[in-house]
Order: sequence, then structure tokens, then C-alpha cells
Amino acid sequence: MKTESPSGHNRFSVSGRLLIDGRLVAGALVVDGDRIVEVRIGRTDASGALPEPRFEADIVSPGLVDLQCNGSLGFEVTDGASALDIMATRLTRRGVTTFLPTVVSATATRYRSAAGLISRMVRTPLGSRVPGLHLEGPLLSPARAGVHDARAIAAADATLDEVLEHLLAAGALRLVTLAPERPGALARIRRLVAAGVAVSLGHTDATFDQMIAGIDAGATLVTHLFNAMSGLHHRAPGAVGAALTDDRVAVSLIADGVHVHPAALKLAMRAKGADRIVLVTDAVAAAGAGPGSYRLGGVSVISDGESVRLADGTLAGSTLTMDRAVRTMVSLGGARIEEALTMASTVPAARVGLDDRGTLAVGRRADLVLWSANLEVETTIVGGEVAFRA
Repeated sequence: MKTESPSGHNRFSVSGRLLIDGRLVAGALVVDGDRIVEVRIGRTDASGALPEPRFEADIVSPGLVDLQCNGSLGFEVTDGASALDIMATRLTRRGVTTFLPTVVSATATRYRSAAGLISRMVRTPLGSRVPGLHLEGPLLSPARAGVHDARAIAAADATLDEVLEHLLAAGALRLVTLAPERPGALARIRRLVAAGVAVSLGHTDATFDQMIAGIDAGATLVTHLFNAMSGLHHRAPGAVGAALTDDRVAVSLIADGVHVHPAALKLAMRAKGADRIVLVTDAVAAAGAGPGSYRLGGVSVISDGESVRLADGTLAGSTLTMDRAVRTMVSLGGARIEEALTMASTVPAARVGLDDRGTLAVGRRADLVLWSANLEVETTIVGGEVAFRA
């Protein structure tokens, strides 16, 4: 597979076991500028000289894509463009080349401010890319609110449409999480999907039939499966039952060893398969910042370094990183390495319409992660430029 190489651009090669179509196969990539221009499968020493410089690794995957990142390094994603720049730069150490800043249920003013940050953000040349916001709320179930502001959830019916139209006009939205049982939810799902925004069902007390109605309306994801949703009962399958059995939706998982028991991770793998699971961090400001007190959407949360909770013990996001999520799905979730990497790169990119990344193929963005045999990030490449090297 080959294409013409643009002249005057950075050109190099990467060899190792490549993640191609869900399998790890020996081969090499040629990168020119910000694109993959050639993919060689098999013995690279017998297929012509590879361009220098030549990077080598045990495993080469597409860049990781985190669809749910509330913050890290002591910052929330709404703390300003400089905070986002710092996060974008540091996340590359964890193999992340794309992430969606995620804003929990809040006021209309806070949403507009977040949209302004996305449009004005000065991206560092070597940082993870930010293609839009994940709006997690406020059209959520009060019974499954978790850390979300109950006042914002109660006000959603009166304020959400104006907020959505503003964010759509600004081109700031990529993903919205909502509860399908809320009044007007189905119409809003259809509106968002028609505008090219992916919809995920979550923080929901929906019945099985209400979940199916949301999927029929166009939702293609379920947010952090098992957490903040009606559970599985053999006579009332609830949100979990719909998510596990309807092949039209992929489910996101917080694979940190805290939010989801290893048996439930394995259940999700058996029910959905690697091509319908999205690994997310749901990281908050405490991620990468050590134990202490932090804020999430204006609410005080406490981190012990392993988990983040409200004072009453309710989980409130995580300290997870995407590379650790990959390792956890292998060690606890029963996934093969190639499956875990697919769930962290290919599936999330596809589910939110990022068709220019997420696979190692000619013409795709050269967003790459070079891994050691024990799944430690060695090098992260964003748009053909080395953003991190251990």
C-alpha cells in the first residue's frame, strides 16, 4: 500500500508489530509530514530500504483517544486555555494523541465558556489534539446524578436547547451524554445526530425499553457502563441489559480496577467484543497530581491516589490514565493486547466520527504510540512529530 509522498516534509519510518485490523503483525510504516504514506507488512528487511530516521518498537498502535477527560495535573478542563495546553502536552506521555475535554452538568455560562476555550485554544505543536467537547449532562437522571450538580440537572429542560444551539453554532461539540428517559431527550438525540454530534446514553435510570428508544433515535454509545445507570435484573434488564445486548451501541469502560469489578470487565468483553468497547479514563484534576482535595464542576472531591470520591464515598471520576486502562484490560479484563489497544484507539475514534485517525493505514494521521513488550509507552508521535520519548 503506497501513496505519493509530499515533498518538503518530515519523513521517517516506524517498525515493529503493527496493530492492523485488530491484529498485531510484523511490519513497518513510512510517515511523510503528518500522514502515513506507506504500510509494509512482513519482513521489512526484504522489502526495500526504510527511510531514516527509523524508529523501532515491540508494538506500534494508533494514538490513544480518550473520549472522557474532565481534567488532570490539578486542572479542570474549564480552567483556561493554558491549563488545556499543559494537559495536552502531558497526556502524550500516556500515549494520548486525541482527547475530548469533558464538562459535567453546569450552568449555561460555564458551557459557553468551555466552548470559547475550545475555539481559542492555542494548541502546543506537540500536544494531544482536541477536536471538540464532551458535554456530560445536564439532561441526566436525578436518581443517577453521582457528582453532578442537582440544580443544573433540574434546570436542564429550560436551558439545554439554547446551550446546545450555541455550542453547535460554535462547532465545539463532539459528544453528548444524556439520559433517554428525560422529557425531550429523544428529539434532542435526533437533533444532535443530524448535526454530526455523537450521543451517548448515561447517568440514566432508564428501563430497557427507554434505552432502546434512545438507541433507535440515534445514540451509538453508552457512558461508563455499569456506573450511574439502572442495573441488570432478569425481569427488568435496565440500562445495563440494553447496553450489553444491543449491537448498535458501543460501551465505554473505566478500567481502573475500582469502578468495575474484573468479572464485570470480562462480562463486557464477552457480550460486546473489542470492536464495541471504548476505554475511557473519566480522569479528573486529581489524575497525575497525587492525593489531596480537588474540584470537579465546582464540587469538592477527595483523592487517595487510587480513587476520587465525594465525602460520602461516592465515586467522582478517576485518577486513571489511558495507558494504565490498556494494561488493566489485559491483566484484569481478559483482553488480548491487540484487543485492549483497539478499544483505546480505533473504536473511540470511529464512534465520534474521527475518520482521519485511529487506524494504521495510508492517508491517516500519523498519530502513533510505540510500546514496550510490557505495554509501557516509549514514544508518542502526534501528526508526524515526536511529542514524547521516554
